[in-house]
Amino acid sequence: MVTGKKDRITGHSMGTGRRKTSVARVRLLAGSGKVTINGRDLVDYFPRVQDRRLLLDTLDACGAVEAVDLAINVAGGGPTGQAGACRMGIARALVGFNVDYFPSLRDGGFLTRDSRMKERKKFGLHGARRGTQFSKR
Repeated sequence: MVTGKKDRITGHSMGTGRRKTSVARVRLLAGSGKVTINGRDLVDYFPRVQDRRLLLDTLDACGAVEAVDLAINVAGGGPTGQAGACRMGIARALVGFNVDYFPSLRDGGFLTRDSRMKERKKFGLHGARRGTQFSKR
């Protein structure tokens, strides 16, 4: 079972999420629904609605939108990869916070790592798979 960790002293619950080359460290605490990412507000950090929705869907699945505060540190990759990493980190932190959230998060696919990565370039080719153009003469 994939779970986050809960700090017994402070009451914080922590989870790590990864997507493409992004890594997100999520700290979750009982609160009022405030989300900060790298010290900035959610709307400032993710201007696209699609990326914000990716994060908030995790909280919606548990009904914990107004129940927790999130402090997220995310690095690497682009906005979509970072949003996916945050989504997984939030899910793991929620499980550490309250084990009763596990079935709804598992059924929603929030705890599954999306393993799709960019394929590496191979020698002798122009990219990962693109070869040279055939010349008849």
